[in-house]
Amino acid sequence: MRAWQLAGTYSIDGLALSEGPDPVPGPGQVAVAVKAVSLNFRDLLVVKGLYSRKLALPLTICSDGAGEVSAVGEGVTRFKPGDRVAGIFMQSWIAGQPDEAKARSAMGAFYPGILAEKVVLHEDGLVSIPPHLSWAEAATLPCTGVTAWNALVRMGGIKAGDTVLTLGSGGVSLFALQLARAAGARVIATTSSDAKGARLRELGASDVINYNATPDWEEAVRKLTGGGVDFVVEIGGAATINKSIRAARIGGFVALIGNRAEGQADVNLTAALMKSIRIQGVFVGSREMFEELNRALTLHQIHPVIDSTFPFEQAQDALRRLQSGAHFGKVVIEV
Repeated sequence: MRAWQLAGTYSIDGLALSEGPDPVPGPGQVAVAVKAVSLNFRDLLVVKGLYSRKLALPLTICSDGAGEVSAVGEGVTRFKPGDRVAGIFMQSWIAGQPDEAKARSAMGAFYPGILAEKVVLHEDGLVSIPPHLSWAEAATLPCTGVTAWNALVRMGGIKAGDTVLTLGSGGVSLFALQLARAAGARVIATTSSDAKGARLRELGASDVINYNATPDWEEAVRKLTGGGVDFVVEIGGAATINKSIRAARIGGFVALIGNRAEGQADVNLTAALMKSIRIQGVFVGSREMFEELNRALTLHQIHPVIDSTFPFEQAQDALRRLQSGAHFGKVVIEV
């Protein structure tokens, strides 16, 4: 069994393809033959040493993957060999509110990841995947899809007629666009190029703003909406948070999901206060939310957007594709 591991040097080139015996499931555990793994910006942070320098190395990287159950341990009742499954992002967050212990069970950092030919997980840390999705599509769900669902549906309570602003064309932003449109909401999207803008319109965005051509995109959003949007899916962090606050309506909701700028933000607290803005951090979600998302994807026959796929042996090239920022949708590694 092969796995991509961070062995000691924090860099993409520091990843090593290791070999070892096939894992065997114990009581309550399930062995999964991994079919596809999708990459998140968090994976880049882990590999580059920007997520934490206190990880137990060697570490199998990546949190998001899907595969087929190959064997089950004693007492397993939720799955059987042949079932199509995906691992949940935090292996111990089944339902309810998050806490420190649940956060420590997030795969691909303090908990071993899934970029391997086979993994063993507890049966409680898996969900069945929608039958209409390919392996690559299903692999995009655990972090990106669940995060968008938690932000818009669980925390935001989105409803038909609401207006959502998405930033860029990464995985969370595209999932948010698709889910918002399924809920009957209007979506305004920002992007770096007209070519990507055309694809965003194809996915259902009613308005697209090229932030290179329109640096003050938050003012364009306010003009389009007559005062601001109901929801902002904020992935830029330090670089965009104040623009997102400006773009939100009075009483609006800013879902803080990413910090692409990787720096400290000088937040305009007066603007947030005077506009009664709710700024909420969103760190993925529970198995219960994942199962809700899967029901919605199945009902609406939504297909996640795949940018590109790479063979297992080219995992480093896949990470470089993600790092380039040129992707539209998810970068996937096929195992």
